[in-house]
Amino acid sequence: MTDFSRRRINYIIPAEFDEKKVIAYLRGEAKLSSRLIRTLKHYEDGILLNNIHARTVDLLKAGDILSVTLPENESEIEPLEYKLDIVFEDEDLLIINKPASLPMHPTHNHQGDTLANAVIYHLKEQGKGVSFRAVGRLDKGTSGLVVCALNSYCAARLQAKIDKTYFAVVEGKYEGSGTIDRPIYRPDPMKTLRAVGEGGDRAVTHWKAIKTDGKRTLLEIKLETGRTHQIRVHFASLGTPLTGDRMYGKECDEITHQALHCGKITFIHPVTGTLTVLKCPLPDEMNNLL
Repeated sequence: MTDFSRRRINYIIPAEFDEKKVIAYLRGEAKLSSRLIRTLKHYEDGILLNNIHARTVDLLKAGDILSVTLPENESEIEPLEYKLDIVFEDEDLLIINKPASLPMHPTHNHQGDTLANAVIYHLKEQGKGVSFRAVGRLDKGTSGLVVCALNSYCAARLQAKIDKTYFAVVEGKYEGSGTIDRPIYRPDPMKTLRAVGEGGDRAVTHWKAIKTDGKRTLLEIKLETGRTHQIRVHFASLGTPLTGDRMYGKECDEITHQALHCGKITFIHPVTGTLTVLKCPLPDEMNNLL
């Protein structure tokens, strides 16, 4: 299917609209709905006059070029009725505490049973736009906070601007704090598996021990870089894989997935400019490991 998302349409203003407001042309000649016009006003390039951002109350001149850049198409992702654990929601952002059992995006192994499907359902129910724009991602098996932007403007503003704090339970005793600075590469381009090794991309992980029972340790983790599976690969490379991580460690009867949780995020709200700090507690299955 042809993707017409973010398609720009240009109109040359005829003489009869000279000294008329932008809104008069959009509602009259262009026949745009009030709802679409409201949506366009959320985008920096939604309404342009001679290639400059315009307000709907600005006056037109004959011969001007008025442009609208249409919002993205509605998602083709099938909605899934699912009770989301919503931590924060406003007109621009939807922030969810994702359970470990829920994958992020549809894949050949998961169709219709992902966070994307659940978010699409929720947005449809709210009468909001129905594109899934997760800012960053969590692996299947990793729980915690996921930020979904409700428009492309906010999605762009938040890229690489969200400070995340992770919590992990690892197999081994850690005390104090430290940094892992080891490059990560992909041994087989056909597989998602990563490994530490020369020639890889630089990867830096900062950790602080919270508590330990001598056999396992709960760590607070901050990433300086964002490589795929970085936390899992780094601790496995030290001989202390995340508890329950079947890809980089071994299975565990006490937990069915890697013990990893994104428990805190900090960012500047892209519209209001307010400092936003959100937290969600460790899931019980991780708490019970120590």
